Amino acid sequence: MERIGAVVIVIKDRKKAAGKVNQILSEYGDIIIGRMGIPYRRKNLSIITLIVEGNTDVLGAMTGKLGMLEDVEVKSILVTK
Repeated sequence: MERIGAVVIVIKDRKKAAGKVNQILSEYGDIIIGRMGIPYRRKNLSIITLIVEGNTDVLGAMTGKLGMLEDVEVKSILVTK
């Protein structure tokens, strides 16, 4: 079943993790509807918010790969279409 949701990615060390995060997001680009990136300079964080649509297996695979990266935290919320 296809689901729509949001994924928030917090990158704690941009120099170490941004390239890997972008590589994974490119791999799953077909499920990403929209993307917004914000540098939170005061806290030295980068925050990416995604709007996604896909089945739970694909969404789980993407968030799982992102969550395994050092200096990256991922949270997601999915709703039924």
